[in-house]
Amino acid sequence: MECCDHPWGTRVRRGGYTGPVSTSRIEAFSDGVFAIAITLLVLEIKPPVHSTDLWHDLGRLWPSYVAFVVSFFTIGVIWVNHHRQFELFVRADRTLMFLNLLLLLWVAFIPFPTSVVAEYFREGGQQDVATAVYAGTFLAMGLSFFAMWIYAGRSRLLDDRLSGAQLRLLTRRNLLGQIGYAVAVALAFVSATASLALCAAIALYYVHPGRSGE
Repeated sequence: MECCDHPWGTRVRRGGYTGPVSTSRIEAFSDGVFAIAITLLVLEIKPPVHSTDLWHDLGRLWPSYVAFVVSFFTIGVIWVNHHRQFELFVRADRTLMFLNLLLLLWVAFIPFPTSVVAEYFREGGQQDVATAVYAGTFLAMGLSFFAMWIYAGRSRLLDDRLSGAQLRLLTRRNLLGQIGYAVAVALAFVSATASLALCAAIALYYVHPGRSGE
């Protein structure tokens, strides 16, 4: 499709759609969303009110502490890998922007299932459903991340210096997490505690960048 020069210097395709653009503004906006989401997590930990045994009541909040740590760590790992992924994107287009927005939607949503899973673990009922929703949110987030990576590869938005072997390795590594989260959703109905542990293990797995990131 032919393009023309916009008066302000932006390349615009016929029909008003912009061509490939820099990723800097996407990264800046994303960083803001990550920062807000990770901060909101702590607001879901409600202090005991009118407690007569504060140590005991603080101890009863252990599900909130665990959920906070797992979610904080997961969002942090997502942010680190999002930064790494955008280092491999040499440019962005309109579709990539919307796929990134979809990812940020799920990142911003994480504080809610974090609060739900903490509440139902604390109350001791329907932990399976709460944990399934929690792991399902991570699955949706991971699929959005994976979709952005696949689209960038097919649309030639990636650094040309990446070899075919590196691309395949990164794609398999990315896909592995989605499989893990899908297993965590199913596992929630067998053992909610094991499902939470698996979500934490997946985050730990992605701490290391992999051979292509060294």
